[in-house]
Amino acid sequence: MSILEIKNVSKLFGPNAEQGVKLLEQGWTKEKMAKEKQITVGVNRVNMEINQGEIFVIMGLSGSGKSTLVRMFNRLIEPTSGEILVHGKDLRKMNKEQLRNARRKTISMVFQKFALFPHRTVLENVEYGLEIQKVAKAQRREKAITSLELVGLKGWGDKMPDELSGGMQQRVGLARALANDPEVLLMDEAFSALDPLIRRDMQDELLELQDKMKKTIIFITHDLDEALRIGDRIALMKDGAVVQIGTPEEIMIQPANSYVERFVEDVDLSKVLTAAHVMRRPETITLDRGPRVALELMRERGISNLFVIDRSKKLLGIITAEDAATAVRQQQKLDDILIKDVPYVAPERMLNDLFELVSTAKLPVAVVDERERLTGVIVRGALLGALAGGVENEEVALNA
Repeated sequence: MSILEIKNVSKLFGPNAEQGVKLLEQGWTKEKMAKEKQITVGVNRVNMEINQGEIFVIMGLSGSGKSTLVRMFNRLIEPTSGEILVHGKDLRKMNKEQLRNARRKTISMVFQKFALFPHRTVLENVEYGLEIQKVAKAQRREKAITSLELVGLKGWGDKMPDELSGGMQQRVGLARALANDPEVLLMDEAFSALDPLIRRDMQDELLELQDKMKKTIIFITHDLDEALRIGDRIALMKDGAVVQIGTPEEIMIQPANSYVERFVEDVDLSKVLTAAHVMRRPETITLDRGPRVALELMRERGISNLFVIDRSKKLLGIITAEDAATAVRQQQKLDDILIKDVPYVAPERMLNDLFELVSTAKLPVAVVDERERLTGVIVRGALLGALAGGVENEEVALNA
């Protein structure tokens, strides 16, 4: 379900900007507009839908138009043309009072610069938005304390901003936005001023916070690794236009054009692809079958083990050909030779986290969903093949 719809939105700077919109529709390029009409194209006819509860990342190089675009989502910058619909209502048609209420209750912004008041305590900074809304002191204090706890700053409310590290100051800015309990958070390069280690910590905390609060977060960044790490979907911009929108996997595996290909060519696939991308279909058997049947199945399929599941596909364990042969001689049942301690991972587990497990495990690594059902198996060849050439090599890798 979409919460924000952007329809054919453009922003042009310079004389006769309205005329420039018509020229764009006639096919004029950004360069031609600047040279012949002295009009700068900041955002060029952008269309997108942002779903409720997702982290939607807008990224691109400096000058791509991403910050201009996000500032039109709450009309800090006025669009030249197009519609910006929040729950179906066009922000461009709102009067000042309606827009003010939308900014207070629906869309809050977290800036790259922390913008904290140096003369106010941390708690007073977090309260500020509620204070200007004339919320009662006791109520706004309670909400501010709750917001500080959410961002991991419990007990820091009486400190001054200059007593906090950069990462902690950014948390205060985030807490201030959360205190208004907005539906949508706009985060413009919110972590780019932080040191790399602190930046990664903040990314982790944002993901943890999102898991608790399920906000709609629109995150602006120029860092592809950051976009891939936190984004549910990514919009990649170039010269004011959106060139591709998709999940991190779609951006990496199915780039829309050569520009996107060049943009992502140096990315470590192990940090993007998951177990679900490289798993193969598991060979299985149920406990009510005997060891002779298990041996025959393994002989026919050219494998040395079988996963054992119940009727609902829940993983029970694994049996090997050697143990099955022994069971036949000793007239044992499958249950007698079942190995229950099977290495397993979730489908969403990143490949980067699987290398050690796959390389050292004596048994195949199972892929098990949240209901403990067996969905796949990972073999070394599939893992290495996917990283060598992407998932298009998976079929080759599975036979390695």
